[in-house]
Amino acid sequence: MSAVARSLFGRRARLRWIHLILGGALATPYVLVGSVVLGPVSGSADAFGSFPLQLASFGVGLPLAAVTSLFPLTRPLESAAVRWLCGVEADRLALGPARTRGEKGRTAAWFTLHLGLGGIIAGMSLALPPFAAVLIVLPLLSGLRGGRLGLPEVFDHTWVLALAPVAGVASLVALAGCAAGCGALLARWAPLLLGPTPRERLAAAEARAADLAVRNRLARELHDSVGHALSAVTLQASAARRVLGSDPEFVREALAAIEDTTRRTVGELDAVLGVLREGDAPGTAPAPTLAADLDGLLRRTRAGGQRVRATVEADPEALPPLLSREAYRIVQEGLSNALKHAGERAAVEVRIAVTGGELEITVENPVTGPAPSRTGGGHGLRGITDRARLLGGTATAGPTAAQTWRLHARLPMRGPA
Repeated sequence: MSAVARSLFGRRARLRWIHLILGGALATPYVLVGSVVLGPVSGSADAFGSFPLQLASFGVGLPLAAVTSLFPLTRPLESAAVRWLCGVEADRLALGPARTRGEKGRTAAWFTLHLGLGGIIAGMSLALPPFAAVLIVLPLLSGLRGGRLGLPEVFDHTWVLALAPVAGVASLVALAGCAAGCGALLARWAPLLLGPTPRERLAAAEARAADLAVRNRLARELHDSVGHALSAVTLQASAARRVLGSDPEFVREALAAIEDTTRRTVGELDAVLGVLREGDAPGTAPAPTLAADLDGLLRRTRAGGQRVRATVEADPEALPPLLSREAYRIVQEGLSNALKHAGERAAVEVRIAVTGGELEITVENPVTGPAPSRTGGGHGLRGITDRARLLGGTATAGPTAAQTWRLHARLPMRGPA
C-alpha cells in the first residue's frame, strides 16, 4: 500500500505532475488560436461555451505546436525540464538543438505529446478537485441540497448522498493515477524522442575518449618527470651530505646537479600545467627527447653517486621526434626505478640500440631493496607499458636469474602514434 501511495503522491510523482501542468500551460496559447480559427467556422462567438468546440480547438492547436517545436531551443529546454522534473538521467537525453530531419521530427512528436497529455491533465486538475470537494462535503451540508445548486434529482436518495464522499475521494485518486501514469509514460518515452542519435552518442564517446587520453598522458608526464626528479634530488642530497666535510668537489657537483634537475623539472611542470589550464597555451618548455637530453639525464643521475654505464648503439638524432620523446621517458623511468630500488652505489646498465627496425631499450640493475610492483602502485611501469603500446611496441619488466631487475622495451621505428 505504501508503494502505491508513493507512486501516486510521492515526490517524483508530484514533480512529474508539475511537468504535465507546464505542458498544459504551454498548450493554452495554441488552444486559444484554435478557438479563434473554429469560432467563425462553427458560427459560435464563444468556442469555450461548448465542450465539443473546446476539444476541437485543442485538436487544432496541437499541430500548430508541432510546427513551432522546430525552434532550435525547443529540444534543449524540453530536455532540461525532463531531466529535473521527470527524473531521466542526463546522459540519456540530447542537450543540443535538433539539426537533422529525424531529430526535428522526434522533437516535434515529443512536444506534441507533452502538450497533449499536459493539456488533458491540467484540465482535469482544474475541474476535478472542486467537483470532488463538493461531493465530499455534500452530506454534511444537507441544507445545500435542492434546486439552488442545480443538483440532479438522484441526490435526493439517501444512499446516493452517502456514497457522494466516496465518489469524491475516488475521483481525486483517479486524477492522481492519471497524472502518475501520464508522467511515467513521458519519462519512458523521453529517451526515445529526446535522446541522442547514434551520431551524437559517437561524438560524445569520442570526446570522452580524447579527454581521457589527454588526462592519462598528462598523468604519465607528471609521474615520469616529477617522480624521477624527486628521486634523483633525494639521492644527490643524501650523497652530498655524507661527504660534506671530506669531498667538497663532489658536493659542488651534486648541488649543481640538483639545481639543474629542479630547473628542468619546473620547466616541464609548467608545460604540463599549461595544457591543464583551459584556454591557456601550452608551456614554452619543450618536451625532453633522447637526442637532446640523454646526456644530461645520465650526468644528473651519476651526480648522485650511482654508477650508470650507458651503451648507445643508435643515432638519437635519426629517431622520429615522437619516438625520441617517448624513449627518453622510458629511460628516465628505468633510472628512477633503479634509484629507488637498487641503492646509491649500484651499477646500472643502460643499452639503447636499433635491431630489425625496432629501437630496443634495456635498463638493468641489481635488486637490493623491494622490487618495483607491476600491480597496485606500479604507476611508472604501467606508464612505460602504455607508452610502448601507443607506439605499437612492447615493454616487459621483471627479475632475472642473475638477481637483477631488467626493463626491456621494443619500439618500432615506424609505428602507430
